[in-house]
Amino acid sequence: MGEIERNNHHKSFKVLPSEIAWIRNGTIRSMTLISLKSTPFSPVEATANGSATEKGIVAGVVGAIVDQDSRIGKEVKIAMEMAIKDFYEKTNQRLRLHIVNSQNDPVQAAFAAKNLIDTQEVQAILGPHTWEETVMVANIGSQAHIPILSLAESSPRWASERWPFLVQAAPSQFKQTKAIAAIVQSWEWHQVTVIYEETGLSSTTSVVVPHLYDAFREADVEITNLVAFPPLDSSSLSEQLEMIKRGQCRVIVVDLSFPSATRLFEKAKEMEMMEKDYVWIATDAFTSLVDSINATSISSMQGIIAVQSYFPSNNDLHKEFHMRFRTRFSSEYPEEDRREAGIYAVQAYDAVWTVCQAMSKNSKAGGKKLLDTILYSKFNGLSGLIQFEEKKLAPGKIFRIINVLGKSYRTLGFWSESDNGFSRTLDERATFNHSMKSLKRVIWPGEPWSTPRGWAIPTNAKPLRIGVPNGTTFKEFLTVVRNPEENNYTFGGYAIDLFEETVSNLRYHLAYKFIPIDGKYDALVQQIHDKTLDAVVGDVTILSSRLQYAEFTHPYTEPGLVMVVPVGSRASSKAWLFMKPFTKAMWGFTVAITLYNGFVVWLIERNHCSELKGSVLNQITTLIWLSFSTLFSLHAEKLHSSLSRMAMVVWLFVALVITQTYTANLTSILTVQRLEPTATDIESLQRSNAMIGYCRVSYLETYLVQVLKFKTSNLKKYSFPEDYAQALRSKEIEAIFLDVPIAKIFTAKYSKEFIAAGPTYKTGGFGFAFPKGSPLVPEMNKALLKVSESGKVRELEKKMLATQNCEEMESEEDFSSIGVTSYWVLFTLTGFTSTVALAVYVAHLYSKLEEPIFGNQIIWRLMSAVIAPWGQQKKWFCRKISDIESPSSVP
Repeated sequence: MGEIERNNHHKSFKVLPSEIAWIRNGTIRSMTLISLKSTPFSPVEATANGSATEKGIVAGVVGAIVDQDSRIGKEVKIAMEMAIKDFYEKTNQRLRLHIVNSQNDPVQAAFAAKNLIDTQEVQAILGPHTWEETVMVANIGSQAHIPILSLAESSPRWASERWPFLVQAAPSQFKQTKAIAAIVQSWEWHQVTVIYEETGLSSTTSVVVPHLYDAFREADVEITNLVAFPPLDSSSLSEQLEMIKRGQCRVIVVDLSFPSATRLFEKAKEMEMMEKDYVWIATDAFTSLVDSINATSISSMQGIIAVQSYFPSNNDLHKEFHMRFRTRFSSEYPEEDRREAGIYAVQAYDAVWTVCQAMSKNSKAGGKKLLDTILYSKFNGLSGLIQFEEKKLAPGKIFRIINVLGKSYRTLGFWSESDNGFSRTLDERATFNHSMKSLKRVIWPGEPWSTPRGWAIPTNAKPLRIGVPNGTTFKEFLTVVRNPEENNYTFGGYAIDLFEETVSNLRYHLAYKFIPIDGKYDALVQQIHDKTLDAVVGDVTILSSRLQYAEFTHPYTEPGLVMVVPVGSRASSKAWLFMKPFTKAMWGFTVAITLYNGFVVWLIERNHCSELKGSVLNQITTLIWLSFSTLFSLHAEKLHSSLSRMAMVVWLFVALVITQTYTANLTSILTVQRLEPTATDIESLQRSNAMIGYCRVSYLETYLVQVLKFKTSNLKKYSFPEDYAQALRSKEIEAIFLDVPIAKIFTAKYSKEFIAAGPTYKTGGFGFAFPKGSPLVPEMNKALLKVSESGKVRELEKKMLATQNCEEMESEEDFSSIGVTSYWVLFTLTGFTSTVALAVYVAHLYSKLEEPIFGNQIIWRLMSAVIAPWGQQKKWFCRKISDIESPSSVP
């Protein structure tokens, strides 16, 4: 009695007691079958017109096992009967359909399968819809070599190997996990809670959840909570939702059947979890029946985003099918409020057509031959292309994104795996975007205008435990002081001030407490991973090795590593140092205006003094001497023309200002002590085999050896600033490497002894550490930007450096050379004066010429009058002559 055997035209098969198991009320039960034939059944037989069996030739017999008490079963039954009728009308081939009600009972489904095979001699069985029932039916069908076309959405990969006659006739919904991950990624959420349905053999833990994990991992999203939905226990459901409510994550992915999801949302609304800040995303298991939601249930689902399997439904074939379906469904089930055909009805219709077409090719076909014919089927059904891949219907690659609102739902757009993105439409003009933000505006739970941030700090949450390194080298950056009387600690410094300022810029209150931690920084960061700490604040450098334990904010200090060396005195004895007071342009303009003024004076005075005449070389040297001698004396008593005196007076004033400025600037440069670094690059240190120091931070030794290529034997580690300074003073080390913010404090404290030299070597900088995937990280980054843009960071940094009270060193660059822009007014004044004098002189000279100004030889006579006296040799300023206006002065 422990097993049942059958010998007929089918092969012998056995049903073992251990293989009939199901979960009911959370416990596994087993039943031994004593006699299948003794169990009465009343199968519904449908032929071409859906009535009782008619006379005539029957091309084949098909069985179906559905739960006719559920909405899915009702839709499937109507769709299957319609498919049998439509196939007869199109092909004139009659098939007999036997539909048995499984009542959602796996054992009942197993009895039904045995009865259909033994009594009705079916050639194939369609359904059932749950994986528990499918397991039982597949076991019986595979032993009898009867193809089982399961309408269950998901089945494990090993199912087809264990049951060779099992075919998945409903497309796998695993692809929807990528669409869900894309939705979460679009809104920059990094954590989700997944609620799944745990019902024995159909546990989505072993079927759907692994695909969700893979999809979320690719999208850099973490599943923080995995919650099993309790099938019947309402108190347990309340406890599970309360646990979610107490947590931080507010993005909840629901992978439940329609009845379970309805219960969940009704309970969530009762617990005020369908309000602002919550995000609910439902899978196709729920949305497949969204058209059948009644008004009472849908009121508790406002704002839900859901992924729904897509099939084209706007052509005439679909319109005609849906119209006939509504008519038959309302006639047979008048108690149902909604009579729209869902995806299950469409899939059942296509599954019947698949079997009917396979049987029509060979009515006597059965077993393996019928199975192969089904697997090689390929035609366009209502749900799209019917094509099997490895005993599974090709998965759907397009999903509709819907938003539950009001008394129904609205379509936001579509997600396509082929195009890897979202689009509002699917026509030829469709454009795809990686972000869901390109779709229609989402109405979130509670109808907020802004997008939920996806997480929240519960009101009853414990304060964050923030670790602070104890014994930091520079107290100005971070200090931890213990108060022995009160047995508590005081925390301060730049890092603490900046963290508190950042937290104050968050959009909500964040409770936290600082905890002093001793030990190495790597171990400190690892305590976040071990959940001993919730965050770390301090001079913690962002390193790739630490990213496996924690996630960091953006660097809150200037990232990098610099070399600090002693400074040495430098004498100001450069050969061209005398040129430093003026810029090159200033020197050029000074020389040019001096020569110009000298030329004007020479031209005007040359007819009054023989010393200004003579050979060309003599006159040139005299002109240059006259030009530059006026920088130091006027020689006014030797000038005979009022024009030359006018030009010379103005120029002497300008020259006096220039010479005095030059003298003052040169004196400053020569008298100030000059300091420069003793080393400017690491190459010189490496060539001289110099000893190098570094602070006790663990990563620096590795960086100096592996990146900067220093020898390990040439490195020395120090713990305190005083140790750094003493080692540099005593020449124990030639340089020390420090992080940029630490180097700023050190050089500010010892500004007259040490200086940062060479380039800045890029490192991660200092950052605040949080758990991986923490929603606080993006919020803190935004707050850090606000603090930085407000100028508070600069203010805190100045406050930190001001405590050192050390004057900055002066460098040669502090003395800027004087340029032309400082004297353009004076240059313009003297140039204009000299030009006016020259113009008056030339005009007067023209007026003394005998021929008209437009005469043919006026130019040559003018040139002759100027050049002729050059050959005469006379003493300069030998006597007093008449004014230039005198007619006797004209040659």
